[in-house]
Formats: sequence, structure tokens, C-alpha cells
Amino acid sequence: MVISKEQEVEEILERIRPALMKDTGNIELVKVENEDVYLKLYGTCQQCPVADITMKELVIYTIQESLPWVKSVCIGEEKYNIA
Repeated sequence: MVISKEQEVEEILERIRPALMKDTGNIELVKVENEDVYLKLYGTCQQCPVADITMKELVIYTIQESLPWVKSVCIGEEKYNIA
């Protein structure tokens, strides 16, 4: 069975979501284009003063370690190059 890139990202997000939901936040996959992943934050994650740290230490790190094909992660207006 072939798993799409979108499915791979969703599997990773399912592991990340519980941590975000503890603070009434959430994250959604918007799209995958080539090696770029586009995400959107919801709830308290949108205005959190430490969202950048959370993204780098939790979301981006987990994606980078789990999906070596990903070259960048875009969250809202921010783009994080991880290649």
C-alpha cells in the first residue's frame, strides 16, 4: 500500500496534536507541495507568545526527524527551512 505525502504528514500531526490540545490549540495540514508542508494553527496557538518556540522544538523537529523528504514547513506567514 502506497501512502501519500499528505497521509505521512497527518500521521505526524496526530502525534503532535495532543500536546497542542492541552493548551486548547490545534494544527491542521493545509497542503503539501513537492517537499514543502503548509500548516495552519488554531485556538490559543494562533496568538501564543511562545508559538515560535513550540513550532521549532515540537512541530518542525518532529517532522524533520520523521519525514526526511520535507525541505520546509510553512505555518501561517512563517516559513522554516529544514533541509
